[in-house]
Amino acid sequence: MNKKQRRNLIRIVVAAVMLAALAYAPLAGMPRFAAYLVPYLVVGYDVLAKAFKGLRNRQAFDESLLMGIATIGAMALAVYEDGDYTEGIAVMLFYQVGEWFQSYAVGRSRRDISALMDIRPDYANIEGGNGQLTKVDPDEVEVGTVIVVQPGEKVPIDGVVLAGTSSLDTVALTGESLPRDVAPGDAVISGCINKNGLLKIRTTKAFEESTASKILALVEDASSRKSRSEAFIARFARVYTPLVVYAALALATLPPLVQLLLGNAPAWGTWFYRALTFLVISCPCALVISIPLSFFAGLGGASRQGVLIKGSNYLEALAEVDTVVFDKTGTLTKGVFAVTAVHPEKLDERQLLHLAAHVERFSTHPIAASLKAAYKDEADDCAVEDIEELAGHGVRARVNGHSVCVGNSRMMAALGADWHDCHRIGTTVHVAIDGAYAGHIVISDVIKEDAAAAIAALRDNGIGRTVMLTGDAGKVAAEVAGRLGIDHVYSELLPADKVAKVEEMLAAGEAGGRGGKLAFVGDGINDAPVLSRADVGIAMGAMGSDAAIAAADVVLMDDNPLQIAKAQRIARKTMRIVRQNIWGSIGIKVLVLMLGAVGIANMWAAIFADVGVMTLAVLNAMRAMMMPKEVSEEQGSRKERETMKTYKIDVDCANCANRMEEAAQNTPGIKSAAVNFMALKMKVEFEEGYEPQAVMEQVRANCKKVEDDCEVFI
Repeated sequence: MNKKQRRNLIRIVVAAVMLAALAYAPLAGMPRFAAYLVPYLVVGYDVLAKAFKGLRNRQAFDESLLMGIATIGAMALAVYEDGDYTEGIAVMLFYQVGEWFQSYAVGRSRRDISALMDIRPDYANIEGGNGQLTKVDPDEVEVGTVIVVQPGEKVPIDGVVLAGTSSLDTVALTGESLPRDVAPGDAVISGCINKNGLLKIRTTKAFEESTASKILALVEDASSRKSRSEAFIARFARVYTPLVVYAALALATLPPLVQLLLGNAPAWGTWFYRALTFLVISCPCALVISIPLSFFAGLGGASRQGVLIKGSNYLEALAEVDTVVFDKTGTLTKGVFAVTAVHPEKLDERQLLHLAAHVERFSTHPIAASLKAAYKDEADDCAVEDIEELAGHGVRARVNGHSVCVGNSRMMAALGADWHDCHRIGTTVHVAIDGAYAGHIVISDVIKEDAAAAIAALRDNGIGRTVMLTGDAGKVAAEVAGRLGIDHVYSELLPADKVAKVEEMLAAGEAGGRGGKLAFVGDGINDAPVLSRADVGIAMGAMGSDAAIAAADVVLMDDNPLQIAKAQRIARKTMRIVRQNIWGSIGIKVLVLMLGAVGIANMWAAIFADVGVMTLAVLNAMRAMMMPKEVSEEQGSRKERETMKTYKIDVDCANCANRMEEAAQNTPGIKSAAVNFMALKMKVEFEEGYEPQAVMEQVRANCKKVEDDCEVFI
């Protein structure tokens, strides 16, 4: 609670106490009026001042004018009739209670988001020649500088770890509570909190270009982009308020004049009271306050889940999406090539990998990196010489006196080697020794673990069509799409072709009268044109390309594709709350207005229609800060934590890793098992009723049968 809120709360309490005390005071006439005028002015002087200022500046039509007219009128009517000033003061008092509550709710929402996004570092540590650390402004740190991050401190600037190991708390960035382990060579992003070890980091970006700065800029700019609903409410309030004032004036004067013309008593006091009641009921606070607050809370709630939506207009559009178009590499797949099969002709698998890794020793091609990652003991005492890279074919070298060629089918054909293709999907790397075919190795992009679940979650959201666009070959694209359950796939596309395909789908949707929006999800620099063209562009991962993040409307801080469905659920929940507030507020007010016009609803009903409805709308708006509850994520999460565990493993080749996975899956008590060869981890899900420790002992024994040096660390 800030100073202004405390001051207003004191005024409300003082006025309420005075009003309660005056109910027992034996006063009458002008002394009574003067006594009641004190609590009225204590609680309402700022509203009256604002109304007067609006009149003076010819911008009179706002809620302050409505409250000013209604309460002054009620006080005047009390002087004229029975001296009951309670209603007039109560209207102002409860109006101020509603305003205070609204102010507190907005402030609380801002504080929650500010605390959540408190990722801006205050300083960076630079180590001097004597080992002393000097704190400097992050803006002053140049690219390439080595900074020191101590336990408990924020990583101030993006960089690469040079020395030290630690765990990083990334919850403020990604919404993921599980710490991320880092070691020398790992990239780190600013805004993470160093949990334990001392880290030395070489910066790779200037502070203003770092992740934390960009996220803060996105969050700060989000509120400036208004949705159609907010624009409607702003226009509505400009027309509605003067209309209500004129309607109240007509209600106060026209019926009595008609009664006079008919020769009846005009009942001026009755109609004047009804007009005042009409003004109180019609105050548009519930709409003017709750709709922007709903979007603000929705944007904040999304940020808490690691989803940065650049404005309420994009949140509104995201809720209407019914077609999701994916890029493949880096979005549905990891974008990291790995050895997925080794098929030797004469040698064993390890020897074939050994030779291929030696030949590719000095190549920078991604395929070479995959081969070297699959055979970690490449730097042995073998003699590797005369390395020659043949463009478009492969690499040739002499290994221990033998000519070894590693490349594609064109290279094998040129050698006259009797090669054959592989039934496995992926890039096939053939190996020949002294001109004789020795076998082949299959390398492919790895599908993300949660990609299939992400597609299923989108279908649960009601997404009618999923599409994949990729530059890959048709065979590879069709295999990935088939495994994930994607409806349509278009392959062998250049970046310009992707834009044309999205425009074609947008045009087909408009021609067919489809009301839904199209979202495109990508992560690379070549995705930026498509992200800009789609109705909603979604960039995957804070570590994605800067161009993609700049072009996107929604940025997912995590590379997990399940975040897409989560982002849409948040958007849809927010829009439901907005619609509830719009139609609920208007519906209640219209009903009470009609009752007030015919004399059924009195001033207390008007207070509920104003303050009560506003309070309910604000409370409803605050629900947008909370993640939608789902059985699969809430009730199932505890069971998942109990039945799923991840274990570190040690294995030398990808094929052995695949066999370890198969051995684990065939172990009684294991429901599913997945081995990540690149991360050297095994994720297992246990069947109910089995003891995990005993099951994993058996898994370890089965994996040892694959190869003795295969290890599962229990």
